[in-house]
Amino acid sequence: MSSSSSSSLTLPGDPPGGRRAVTVWSVGVSVYFVAVIFRTSLGVAGLDAADRFHVNASALSTFSILQLLVYAGMQIPVGLMVDRLGTKKVLTLGVVLFTIGQLGFAFSPTYGTALASRALLGCGDAMTFISVLRLGSRWFPARRGPMVAQLAGLVGMAGNLVSTLVLARLLHGVGWTAAFAGSSVAGVVVLVLMLAFLKDHPEGHEPEPFPHRGAAYVRRQIAASWREPGTRLGLWVHFTTQFPAMVFLLLWGLPFLVEAQGLSRATAGELLTLVVLSNMLIGLVYGQIVARHHAARLPLALGTVLATATVWAATLAYPADHAPMWLLVVLCVVLGACGPASMIGFDFARPANPPERQGTASGITNMGGFVASMTTLFAVGVLLDATGGSYGVAFSAVFVLQALGLSQILRLRKLAARRERERLVASRVETVHVPA
Repeated sequence: MSSSSSSSLTLPGDPPGGRRAVTVWSVGVSVYFVAVIFRTSLGVAGLDAADRFHVNASALSTFSILQLLVYAGMQIPVGLMVDRLGTKKVLTLGVVLFTIGQLGFAFSPTYGTALASRALLGCGDAMTFISVLRLGSRWFPARRGPMVAQLAGLVGMAGNLVSTLVLARLLHGVGWTAAFAGSSVAGVVVLVLMLAFLKDHPEGHEPEPFPHRGAAYVRRQIAASWREPGTRLGLWVHFTTQFPAMVFLLLWGLPFLVEAQGLSRATAGELLTLVVLSNMLIGLVYGQIVARHHAARLPLALGTVLATATVWAATLAYPADHAPMWLLVVLCVVLGACGPASMIGFDFARPANPPERQGTASGITNMGGFVASMTTLFAVGVLLDATGGSYGVAFSAVFVLQALGLSQILRLRKLAARRERERLVASRVETVHVPA
C-alpha cells in the first residue's frame, strides 16, 4: 500500500474532529497519563521495593509480572466492554481501580498485600489505553487515526517522564508511603474531570445499535477480529517492538545501569529519562510518517526491531567491564523508538475491523507487547538469580522473543496487505455511491 492518498481518504460517516474533539479526547488521554505514572512508578522504586519487602530479583520481578499478567489478560475483556458499554463507563471503572491500587501500594505492610495492590492497579490500567483509542476513533476522522494514536502514546510517555523525574525525587525526599499516597490524588483529579466533561461520541455520530447475545456475542467478536490477518499482524508487531523498552523502563533498566554498568542512581535516572524523551520525539516523527505514507508502517517496525537488537547486542557483548557512556546513550535513544513502533500495530488492526469491533481488535493487538514484556521480565529475574547476577545472560531473553515475533510478522505481512488493499477498493466504491 503506498500512498498518502490512501491515508487522506475520508470515509462515509467520519466524525468531524475540531476543537470539541480535542477537548474531549484530552480529558480521556489525561486518564491514560495518570495510569502510566502509576504503572511505571515501580520502575524508579525497584531497589527500594526490594529493600522494603526483603525480596530477591525473582520476587521483585513478580510485582511487574503480575501487574502485566492482569493487564494482558484484561485486554480482550476490556475491548469487549468498550465495544458494548462505551468509553466513559469503562474509563470510570479503570480510574477507580488503579487509584485504589496505587493507594494500597503506598500502605502495604507486606509483600503479599503489595502484590494484590499492583494487581488491582494493573486491572484499572488495562481499561485506559483501549478506551482512549476508541475515543479517538469516535471523535476524529479515520485519516487522523495514526497521528491520534501516536499522540496518545506520547502522552503516556509524558506520564513515564513524570514518574522518572518527579516520583523518583518524591520517593527519596518524603519516603515510600507519602510518595505513593500523594501520587494517588492525581487519580481523583482525572476522575472528576472525566465525569464532568467526557462524552463517548459527538452528537449525530452515535454508533449503530447491535444486539448483545451473551457468550455467543463474545465468541463472534473475538473470532471475527482474530480471523483478520491485520489484527494478527498488529498483535505481532506490538509484541516484537514494545517489550525491550517496557522491560527496561518498568523494572530492570535502573538495576542494570547501577549494578552492571556501575552508574550512580542519578546518572541512571537521567538515562531512563533519555529513553522517555527519545520516545516522545520519535513518536511525533513516526506518527507523521505513517499518517502520510502507509507503506512505511512495516519498514519502520522492522527497522526498529533490528536497530534494537543490534544496539542491545553491542552493549551486552562489549569487551570491557562497563559499556562506554556513548553506547549507553545510543541504547537509550534506540529504546525510545520501541513505543512508537508498537503503536504501528494498531495501524494494521484498525483498518482490518469495522467500528463495532475496534475495541476488541485493539485489545487483541495490545496483548502482544504486554505478553512479551511479562515473559521477559520473568525470564530476566530467573536468569539473574540462576547466574548470580549476570545481566549479559539474563537480557539474552530479549533476542529470543524478537526472533519469534519477527518470524510471525514476516509470515503474515503479505496476507494482511492483500486484505487491506481489497478493503480500500471496497471503501472507495462505497464512497462513490454515497449520495451527495
